[in-house]
Amino acid sequence: MLFLAMRSVRKRPGRFLATLLSAFLGAVVIMTFSSLHDTAAAPGVDGVSSDSMTVSASVVGGYGSLLVFFAVASTLTVAVRQRAEEIHLLRCTGATPGQITRMVVGESAVVALAGWAFAVGPAVLGGRLLLDMFKDSGQVAAGVGPVFGATALGSGFGITVLASAGAAFLAVRRATGAATGARGPSRGRGRTLAGCAALVAGAGGVLTTYAVDSTEEMLMAFPAYGAVLLSVGFALLAPALLGRLLGLIQGPLAATGGAGGYLSARNLRRRGAELAGVLMPMIVFTGMATATLYIQGVETDRVAASGAARTVDDKNLETLNLVVVGIIVVFSCIMLVNSLYAATSYRRREFGRQRLAGATPGQVLGVVGWEAVILTLTGLTLGTAAGIAGIIPFTMVRTDQVLPDQGPATWLVVITVALVATLGTSLGTARRTLRTPAVDAVTVAA
Repeated sequence: MLFLAMRSVRKRPGRFLATLLSAFLGAVVIMTFSSLHDTAAAPGVDGVSSDSMTVSASVVGGYGSLLVFFAVASTLTVAVRQRAEEIHLLRCTGATPGQITRMVVGESAVVALAGWAFAVGPAVLGGRLLLDMFKDSGQVAAGVGPVFGATALGSGFGITVLASAGAAFLAVRRATGAATGARGPSRGRGRTLAGCAALVAGAGGVLTTYAVDSTEEMLMAFPAYGAVLLSVGFALLAPALLGRLLGLIQGPLAATGGAGGYLSARNLRRRGAELAGVLMPMIVFTGMATATLYIQGVETDRVAASGAARTVDDKNLETLNLVVVGIIVVFSCIMLVNSLYAATSYRRREFGRQRLAGATPGQVLGVVGWEAVILTLTGLTLGTAAGIAGIIPFTMVRTDQVLPDQGPATWLVVITVALVATLGTSLGTARRTLRTPAVDAVTVAA
């Protein structure tokens, strides 16, 4: 099956471009920051510089590893779902689930290995630029030289390849189970339990903020991690929450949006589990970006108002927060674009049948547009709720105010990025798909 996997990648490289992009960018981020470990361990590096680089590499490495896994998993889940007919055909011709699993996992490992190899050069350059940024801000001594060694290469290889193989294994197990008609109710219960556990842990982290002294340097950690866990919990429960929301707005949506709004609500209710891959990155991006940026803004304003000079720890914390938000933006956008593009292009037959039944291209685009609006509003609402849950306790404890002084501008930027990514990808992909004649579209293999 490994030989078949190699031939599959070589004969149909276009199918694996999204996975290659996710693996490549993930490896670049991981190896860029892991190179700080190599630099910090080099002889002659002072303790302050070593601590700054080690803390930054550890924190961002943890976030980066989690986001790489989610990005690759989201991409592979959609890709494997599109191959349902191929998997069913392989099962009918005698292939066992184990053989199919080894083939798909082998494909993913080969693609991830290629992404890691391509990422080495950009990661070396990124490590040098990152070190220069630390030097310019005074966090690292000017005489420290960049080192790119075994830690960077090993972490990039291990995390990227293992994430790809693990995500492919989980995705193909679900696909082979569906192909044989097996059902997995425990998976839905497991997702619900994990989501509830994340919400409880997030609420605990947020409430812990009130028990910490207002002058404590680590105060930011509790609301920030609480908001992260709340975002993850809402993301895991997104399919169930979306179904309940659609049950409430289906009538008003049909009244205001006409046939397009009615069809959009029914499509979303039927495909709620599939669209979890779209809602998850949107909720996580909105919640984490909103909470982190506002909490950092409150902290920066407090230090400036006190008139005290910013310490190295203050600069480290601000750099970490901004870099983490940058990583979140990049990977969330990748996950959104990949998931939406694959999910929309996969509906070519559906769009063709609608047009043969009398729907105009404009009406089909209207349905897709309403679906994108509903998804976006749902994701933004849940993500904003998670972000606000972290912002308010930190602001109250740190400044004795309820709301920060930064205003809504930061939040508007966050939701604008989400809106552009969602609406632009959905409508752009649907418009491109509709260029295929309806008769040809219904005969194309899904």
